[in-house]
Amino acid sequence: MKEIIIFGTGKIADVIQYFMREISNLSVKAFTVDKEFISDEEFNGLPVIDFSNIENSYPPDKYSVFVALGYHDLNRLRAKKIEECEKKGYEIISYIHPDSGIPSDLQYGKNCFIMDNVCIHPRVKLGNNVFVWSGTIIGHHSEIGNNCWLTSGCNISGVVKVGDNSFFAINSTVGHSVTLEGNNFLGANSLVTKNAKSGQVFIAESTKPFRLDSNQFLKFSTFSNL
Repeated sequence: MKEIIIFGTGKIADVIQYFMREISNLSVKAFTVDKEFISDEEFNGLPVIDFSNIENSYPPDKYSVFVALGYHDLNRLRAKKIEECEKKGYEIISYIHPDSGIPSDLQYGKNCFIMDNVCIHPRVKLGNNVFVWSGTIIGHHSEIGNNCWLTSGCNISGVVKVGDNSFFAINSTVGHSVTLEGNNFLGANSLVTKNAKSGQVFIAESTKPFRLDSNQFLKFSTFSNL
């Protein structure tokens, strides 16, 4: 495998480099971002290079790229940067944690990130640029479109179809055989059991604080006796 350049210098890039370096022994040689976002010459001890001319120092015949940006604009920014890297001739790689336990028939595209401790059933398909964080469940025969973000603990039931550019927050759940057309945002603890049109938002109400403070609650509850 070629040596690797990571696009990004934020928290996501920090996490991606950790897994590549500490878990998989992949050789990351540099980070790159657009010139206006360079605040330091180094990140995690490696050089940060202006993306506009990166191919002069790190040619695409010797280096591959992973785009490690967040879910800005429903993952469209990350998709845009992948396209720009490909125009420069770079191969876009995916990162699959060696202990992820994914089934052998899993289909996935470029710039995918799958962390450890996920539960992905057989007959699942992931598009390009899909991030799957630990604790996520993806049920059998489900299909996740391009440019999606599945945060830790979200649950995709079996035979679900998810369109492009969707975001699933922590503990969000999609019921069996549901189709989400794309560009959807599912907030924390949301539950979707019916098909959803493109661009819909699902938000679960936050738990309201109890009328007693924590000291009062423990004094009058059996919890403190355990």
